[in-house]
Amino acid sequence: MTVIPIYRKDSTHPQAQICQACAVRQFAFFGALDDNGLERIHQHIADQRIEPGQSIFSAQEAGQAVFTVRSGVVRLERVSERGDRRILRLAGRTDLIGLESVLSQRYAADAVACTPVEVCRIPRTLVDELSAAEPQVVLDLMKRWQRALDDAEEWLAELTTGPARRRMLRLLLKLSEYAQPGDMVWLPMRDEMGAMLDMTVETASRMVSALRREGVLEPMGTREAHLDMTRLMQALRAQDST
Repeated sequence: MTVIPIYRKDSTHPQAQICQACAVRQFAFFGALDDNGLERIHQHIADQRIEPGQSIFSAQEAGQAVFTVRSGVVRLERVSERGDRRILRLAGRTDLIGLESVLSQRYAADAVACTPVEVCRIPRTLVDELSAAEPQVVLDLMKRWQRALDDAEEWLAELTTGPARRRMLRLLLKLSEYAQPGDMVWLPMRDEMGAMLDMTVETASRMVSALRREGVLEPMGTREAHLDMTRLMQALRAQDST
């Protein structure tokens, strides 16, 4: 983990150079800040790289920071008292996670890296400070909160109800949103698919095998796949018309 304070007034400062060159800055939290706003940032922002399977934060942990996802895919999940795991949603490039911390609440879910992930850890105290001085930060925060709510509602409506085949097709379409054009998508393990789609591992495996035979997806190793988007959309339209 690299921790470097930002001093915008020093244009040679390494963190200032990183932020200026960041490919997602204009879409990320604080992206709306002008030079005067950036000069207010004097607390430590950590640039973290998280390996697959590692935790970014855990449910019920005291929320001390929000995290901007710079690259990779993160899953937000909960484990019931019986030990049942449910993946609530995914987060990807430019998403802001850990929003509960802004209200001094505990994190509501485990955030786990699905792929190699890069995040910027933004302390809650910095968010509070900038929100008091920069109205656009408050507006941006509200928009991101609404976006997270919309994602959660879409996940619930599209990926946990209806025929198993449709749920799987919708999941593949969702995964394509987290890949760069032309890149392969991250392919969850079958048990992860079950935890996402509220289906058994056996059903998830059967659905993947069928779509593979149809040419919708082609696994490339154990955790990546190539999607034929034309066939995927055709399969979705056919499913929705039945």
